[in-house]
Amino acid sequence: MPPKRGRPIALKILILLAVPLISLAGLWGFAAGLTGGDGLRLLEINNLVTNLATPSEQVNAELQQERLLTMEFLTGQPKEQELAAQRARTDRAVTAFFLRSGAQKNLSPELTAALDTLRRELDGLALLRGEVNEREATPLKAIGGYNRMVDAGFRMYDRLILVPDMTLYRQARAVTMLGEAKELLSRERALIVVTMAAGKVGDAERAMFLEAISTRRLLFDQALSHLDDALGAPYERLAASPEYRRFAEAEDAIHGQAAKNGLPATAAGWSSATADVWRMVERNQLLAVEGLVERVNPAAAGILVKIGIAGGLGLLAVLASVLLSLRFRRKLVRELAGLRDMAMALAHAGLPALLRTLKENPKARPEVTPLDVRTETTEVTDIVHAFNTVQTTAAETAMGQARLRHGVNEVFVNLARRNQSLLHRQLIQLDEMEKGADDPETLEDLFRLDHLTTRMRRHAESLIILSGQTPGRGWRRAVPVIDVLRAASAEVEEYARVELAMPPRVSLTGGAVADVIHLLAELIENATLFSPPTTRVDMRATSVPGGLLIEIEDRGLGLGQSELDELNARLAEPPEFDLAESDRLGLFVVGKLAARHDVRVTLGPSPYGGLTATVLLPSSVIADQLTVVGGK
Repeated sequence: MPPKRGRPIALKILILLAVPLISLAGLWGFAAGLTGGDGLRLLEINNLVTNLATPSEQVNAELQQERLLTMEFLTGQPKEQELAAQRARTDRAVTAFFLRSGAQKNLSPELTAALDTLRRELDGLALLRGEVNEREATPLKAIGGYNRMVDAGFRMYDRLILVPDMTLYRQARAVTMLGEAKELLSRERALIVVTMAAGKVGDAERAMFLEAISTRRLLFDQALSHLDDALGAPYERLAASPEYRRFAEAEDAIHGQAAKNGLPATAAGWSSATADVWRMVERNQLLAVEGLVERVNPAAAGILVKIGIAGGLGLLAVLASVLLSLRFRRKLVRELAGLRDMAMALAHAGLPALLRTLKENPKARPEVTPLDVRTETTEVTDIVHAFNTVQTTAAETAMGQARLRHGVNEVFVNLARRNQSLLHRQLIQLDEMEKGADDPETLEDLFRLDHLTTRMRRHAESLIILSGQTPGRGWRRAVPVIDVLRAASAEVEEYARVELAMPPRVSLTGGAVADVIHLLAELIENATLFSPPTTRVDMRATSVPGGLLIEIEDRGLGLGQSELDELNARLAEPPEFDLAESDRLGLFVVGKLAARHDVRVTLGPSPYGGLTATVLLPSSVIADQLTVVGGK
């Protein structure tokens, strides 16, 4: 017997929502939409300034001073007591920042990520100081360590600009850019200390100088173009001052070719010129921040007035809507709530359980329980029947897809196993022919054929890995990492372009050797394919706490940040293999192999314009580590 049909839902919705749609959409939605977001951001500004902006600015200021004193300490100047006192001030600022930032709640994901990055960088301050005390860190390395901490602070500032007024936002962004320019000026002060102590400007110092100078000037010019007359006047006077011109001349002399083998006669005035400009910049930055804060208060008052007016009128509309809708809402809400609960149970429990069952046993035929919702409304009843039909169709489709996927995987494995057997026999035959060959040209051809067969074996293993199974190739004993790296590069067509730096004297466990070779070979092949054939691919390995770090760097065109983020997400959590994405087979294989041994693989930009693939092997795959004579 067909279910009893109730009253149409269209009539109920028409009566229920007539007044709310007119009042809320016309008045409340418009007014609240214009002012609500601004009001929420306004409420956040004070807490963010108190708990994040102000304490982090103090941390950056102390780090800048500590970096300068550290350079004086490393260059032989007797600054131990001053450095110790400054470190104490820095520690107090960092402690206050940690306490304040820990009290801030409800941060956006972007701001949370930036805050976590800053905390991690600050946690490395003690290690950097230890290296400085033991004279293990070079001046440039120490500068780089402090630079990363301060840069992390500025990346957090970028997420903190919540000024609702667009004009104020541009002014606030320009003031932040001037703060970054001030930080680059601080780096130049530290580099000048190193340069004066060395008596010349080396290549590394010149490169760092050039980067800091060009970026500082760019930020300074861009910020001045956005600041209005009131906030920009002190900086205009600074740019026209003789002190700034003297400082700019010092910058030009520092990165000029004339200073390569010795400092010019004007070098004696570099430190004083920089110090003069530093004092003026500190004063101007303080004035700019104070002027910006004074403008925010009137803007905030205007926004609050608009919120109050819009909220009062909207409240009247809401009350009228509630009074009219109370009579009709109860039954409809109960029916829709029951339908919602059953649909949510189906989406979050039923279908996922069905997919898990099919993934474990592709030939299974799990039962599908229809939705049972008591309804008195025709349209809701029809929706329930539609859900049941969709559920049945989805279950049948999922079972068909599971069987198809299982069959495809079996075909992959079958073909790959057959190819593996033939390729293994072919490699044995080639090895015997190489041993018996005397003609150099014939031997070279045999070596080339051997190399091609090795690559074919790797591609066959990729099919097995994509099918979720383990290739048959393996080692029982530990293998030195140098042999692993050489074997990986040997499985690539353009292996001659790969330049391998001498790695640490460690070995990998036999169970992980085959997978690591395959993983590295896929990354090396990508590096050779997506870079010019005349360039080289660098591969180097370094022991790090908790494992072994391997870097593969090419000199190609690189990728955009969004695409890099997508690829790194796939490598971190490899999805199910999709036949439609055949152009990403290598990435799927790398992700599967990395997940099997808890290996972390990330892609990032290379200083040469290409990509750097970073592979972190955990200590669980490291068999031993031999101490190098004379090493630490």
